[in-house]
Amino acid sequence: MVLTTFFLLHLEKMNKKSKNYGILFALFILPLVFYILVSTGINNFGKLAIVTPKVLDISEIDSAKTTIFKDKISIVCFLGDDMQSVKGGIFNLNQKIYKPFYGFVDFQIVAIYPKDKEKEMNILKKEIGGFTDMEKWKFVAASKEKIILFYKSFKTENTLKNAYTPKAFIIDREGNLRGRLDDDDIEGGKLFGYNMHSVAELNNKMKDDVKVLLAEYRLALKKNGAKRKI
Repeated sequence: MVLTTFFLLHLEKMNKKSKNYGILFALFILPLVFYILVSTGINNFGKLAIVTPKVLDISEIDSAKTTIFKDKISIVCFLGDDMQSVKGGIFNLNQKIYKPFYGFVDFQIVAIYPKDKEKEMNILKKEIGGFTDMEKWKFVAASKEKIILFYKSFKTENTLKNAYTPKAFIIDREGNLRGRLDDDDIEGGKLFGYNMHSVAELNNKMKDDVKVLLAEYRLALKKNGAKRKI
């Protein structure tokens, strides 16, 4: 009986010690581990891959010379000849990418279209503008020859069809095409652009990648002690 009582008291003391260690672990060790993981994540995941360096600047084909890539985070899309048939993808881009990010100072969407399709572009612009602040939508007209030349500088694995592609592209402030080098859904892993007709791809890939790019610039500004906003 005495041995049993002694054993139970000893067990109770051990349980109290274990509980105290658990509280200490929760209060001090877990936050430290979390901080280390977050810091490591920022350093290792904080940069979006450059898939093509230094693409042709949009100002090279913009006859109005009002749009540039320098110091901007740009989403680029190609509207093509038949804008009404592809507007579903453009609407997806507007809802899933433009609206979440247009509040950032340096953000813009650049929509490129053949210069003889001004009427169609204005119809599309009016339709989007019915429920969107269009301030950072930039529409650039150019000849098909210039559009093809511009697109070739992206060095993607696909070609334009009637000045259109279903892909939207991320161009950074230095004029580099950003994307992924290790995408699981693509053979070879190299992701140049994001399918505008896939809400899942815009949500799960493009939105995340734009966030990574914004975080990269924020971190760079913080390291340099800059006070400007992105």
